[in-house]
Amino acid sequence: MIGKTLAHYKILSKLGEGEMGEVWKARDTSLDRDVAIKILPEDYADETKRLMRFKREAKLLASLDHPGIATVHGLHEANGVHYIAMELVPGETLAARLARGAVPVGEAMVMARRIAEALEAAHERGVIHRDLKPANIMVRDDGTLKVLDFGLAKSSGPQPAASHDSTPATAALEGTVDGTILGTAAYMSPEQACGQPLDKRTDIWSFGCVLYEILTARPCFDGLTSSHILARILQDDPDWSALPEEIPGEFRRLLSRCLRKDPLERLRDIGDARITIED
Repeated sequence: MIGKTLAHYKILSKLGEGEMGEVWKARDTSLDRDVAIKILPEDYADETKRLMRFKREAKLLASLDHPGIATVHGLHEANGVHYIAMELVPGETLAARLARGAVPVGEAMVMARRIAEALEAAHERGVIHRDLKPANIMVRDDGTLKVLDFGLAKSSGPQPAASHDSTPATAALEGTVDGTILGTAAYMSPEQACGQPLDKRTDIWSFGCVLYEILTARPCFDGLTSSHILARILQDDPDWSALPEEIPGEFRRLLSRCLRKDPLERLRDIGDARITIED
């Protein structure tokens, strides 16, 4: 792909890949700027459901106007290739940052607030992310964060969740209704793990898992396979002793409320988390 041109986008280098496509750095020759290009694999282009989900991601992202969410520049097709042109976010993923160790509490609180702000903007537009995790959050060179990859997002209202399997712990899981990939095991809420309908509270659980990992540099729930992870999510409590002792009590209580297994007892609005962190 390097050196090839899709419409007015010249492919420069590969940035990464996922189940829904490869992501490339490209040059927008018409506006003279670098962008990220997400290309739907050719094998998927003929699959109606995957193509619809790919287009839905672009439309959902385009509906979100917030500095903490990557901007979509356009949904295109050239020579039978379907792709999304979006903002190129310089920096590293939060997962790469956490590979070097836990984030100090003060910095972690700033990160948590920025993630909460982005989720709040999405929820206010009726969009549920459903796959929030460190690998889908970019830490920019200036320290600000951007939430990426709304490929699993849907409009609010009860949504299908996922079934479980025995694949490696980092694998995503297949849905029981439309065959789409609907989440990553370690960040799934209990209701998502059980295949129950989802609402925005599933994102609040994932937010809690991400925040726990920011503070400890370890997953809130782990295991050798996705089935082991899901069993821990359903049965076990987080290891609260792993949290730094200097965490303020209110911040610790917020994290606990985000990780209540019963969604009826969980924090109901991510905006409340933002307010608590700001206070």
